[in-house]
Amino acid sequence: MPTLSLPNSTDEHLLQLMAGDNREAFTELYNRYWDKTFAVAWHRLDDEQEAEEVVQEVFLSIWQRRASLKLTHSLATYLSVAVKYRVINHLDRAYRKQQHLDELAATPADTGDTIMQWLEEKELRQRLDHAIKQLPEKCRIVFLLSRDENKTYAEIAAELGIAQKTVEAHMSKALSSLRQSLGVSLPVLILLLR
Repeated sequence: MPTLSLPNSTDEHLLQLMAGDNREAFTELYNRYWDKTFAVAWHRLDDEQEAEEVVQEVFLSIWQRRASLKLTHSLATYLSVAVKYRVINHLDRAYRKQQHLDELAATPADTGDTIMQWLEEKELRQRLDHAIKQLPEKCRIVFLLSRDENKTYAEIAAELGIAQKTVEAHMSKALSSLRQSLGVSLPVLILLLR
């Protein structure tokens, strides 16, 4: 049976070839989806350079995991969700960096108690960030869409193509896991997540 030329190959066939270290198959997928993934990233970040960086990270991740990559949905859906997740990470890092700069600017230079309090809060936030990264992928994505993009459960369900009850279950699991990881009560956790 003759082999398909790469431009005429299905995504599934290209992924199989890529799993066998075929760089041309990877290049074909990259060329096929780069514009679409860039458009998603640029729309959300409104920054061309950051959008390009996000797309490069997503495709690099696919190449690095080529042998073990198993998709439950189409490649287009996978790439869309992966780009959105990377965008959330970029926005989260930018937000935390700006928040840190704002806190430094607001910290009085001579106040030892304030500096200690700031260091304790910083440590707690680092622990929170680490705990968020430990959540299962879908759980983490749902949690970050809710926290960082202020999306409703219905909006998250529509965006990820899952049931609203599934979103609620992921959020419940995320909050429970974060409470356990940090050893804090729900009210303290809610204050941390602001």
